[in-house]
Amino acid sequence: MSDRFAQLPRRRIWSLPDAWTIGAVLIAAVVLAPILSIAWIALNPTENIWPHLIATVLPRYLGTTLLLMAGVAGLSAAMGTGAAWLVSQYRFPGRDWLANALLFPLAIPAYVGAYSLVDLLDYAGPVQSALRTAFGWTSARDYWFPETRSLPMAILVLSFALYPYVYLLARSAYREQSGRAYEVARALGCGPWALFLRIGWPLARPAIAAGVALALMETVADYGTVLHFGVQTLTTGVFSTWLNGSNAGGAAQISGVILVLILMLVGLERAGRGGARFHRLGRNAQPVEPVAIVGRKRWYATVLCLIPFTGGFLLPVGVMLVHSAAAPGGWLAPGLLEALQNTLVVAGLAPLVTVGAAVFLVYALRMKGSRAVQWLLPLTLVGYAAPGAVLALGLLLPLAALDHRLADGILALTGWDPGLMITGTAVALGLAYMVRFFGIAQGAVDAAFGRVSPSLSMAARSLGRSASGTLAAVYLPLMRGSVLTALLVVFVDCVKELPATLLLRPFNFNTLSTRVFELASLERLSEAAPAALLVMAVGLVAVLVLARSQPD
Repeated sequence: MSDRFAQLPRRRIWSLPDAWTIGAVLIAAVVLAPILSIAWIALNPTENIWPHLIATVLPRYLGTTLLLMAGVAGLSAAMGTGAAWLVSQYRFPGRDWLANALLFPLAIPAYVGAYSLVDLLDYAGPVQSALRTAFGWTSARDYWFPETRSLPMAILVLSFALYPYVYLLARSAYREQSGRAYEVARALGCGPWALFLRIGWPLARPAIAAGVALALMETVADYGTVLHFGVQTLTTGVFSTWLNGSNAGGAAQISGVILVLILMLVGLERAGRGGARFHRLGRNAQPVEPVAIVGRKRWYATVLCLIPFTGGFLLPVGVMLVHSAAAPGGWLAPGLLEALQNTLVVAGLAPLVTVGAAVFLVYALRMKGSRAVQWLLPLTLVGYAAPGAVLALGLLLPLAALDHRLADGILALTGWDPGLMITGTAVALGLAYMVRFFGIAQGAVDAAFGRVSPSLSMAARSLGRSASGTLAAVYLPLMRGSVLTALLVVFVDCVKELPATLLLRPFNFNTLSTRVFELASLERLSEAAPAALLVMAVGLVAVLVLARSQPD
């Protein structure tokens, strides 16, 4: 008996991870590396200026950032929620095209809106010039006009640019609600305001909170807008401390404050939302039927919806078109074509790598279901919450050290100096784009995988398909639309990204966004207009695809 049992093979207590698990871990490591690098640099600075920062500039940076966030949160929530409520609940002139047009400001970078507003309202701009001509004023001492480069103007521009996040999620929430609740409320005598406060707002609050959180993340990450308005935030502090003060440790410490602020923001959003959920009672639940507004009030609704659309889309597009028409030679400027080529190459390759890595990671999780992969998936979302300036700082220093070691090693072995192969090219910039927008691609891909029945993959595996064969033959054809949408959205975000591009681009390497920033900063808006229009055109294509994918 003992001999028979002795001949049985011993059960393996552990097994080596397969290629899918190893690949998923490596992808997660790449995405998390900049965040860990920031933490290491902040805790081990070459020159610790943390006490000096606390005593001097940090309270001002933090206070201004919090005021900016509070203003953007309130104004973007009001515009996004109000427009979503009107479009989903009522019928008024222009409602059908405004439902999609209100998404168009997503295509406009906030810094382009800042350049346009300042150009329009500045002392030498058309508004003040017209006022001086009409009333006979000769100097600034003759009248009062709001300061154009100020914190309130920054709040206004960012709110116009970011309210679509709130609008999109709130509109979806309103459309998913049951129309019977509103019919019962109207039968009980509830007016328009009572319907919104007692039914619409409570049921849509989780979606509104999520939209506001996204808007605030973009607010904290913004650099071009606040710099143009002269507003000193934590992000401008990172640039100032690192580039002007030549102190990477201090910049990393300020970046740590930004990350803590972002994580607190996400935590507050989840805590505020709590366990609030809305579920339809059945498949045949009655949808919300818009009510026609009669009389003069219907035009009030149209005007209210036109305000955010005008400020977020028509104003920047109109100003840039005027400047472009005034100086058509800007379309033939020597640097424009090169900037366009650089943008298409970098922003074209980065989405392929990002979405491909997201597909690999999510598929590995769903296929293996191992804990080693499951706990990695939520961590990879941190990159999207980190501003581009923070990621650039976390990437540049370790990559520069690696680059120098590689160059020294190749020089010692071959006698040939390859130069900086990573930081000296656009590789670092593409890597920053991947880390920054991996969360977007992962969310879209994960949702697409969830819509595919597991029985299809099980059938494919039972018929002899390998894991990679099942992915190529079953999942990818069914997820083609979602994957293409993710590619398009990530591409547009890469085109619009400014802080990471400014810090990580190689020498003498311009993209459309950096070209707009540099020329506009020099008050050469006519030369910047063609590049700005190209950026907006690319973004508008993605927004149109997004609008068409939304249910009526």
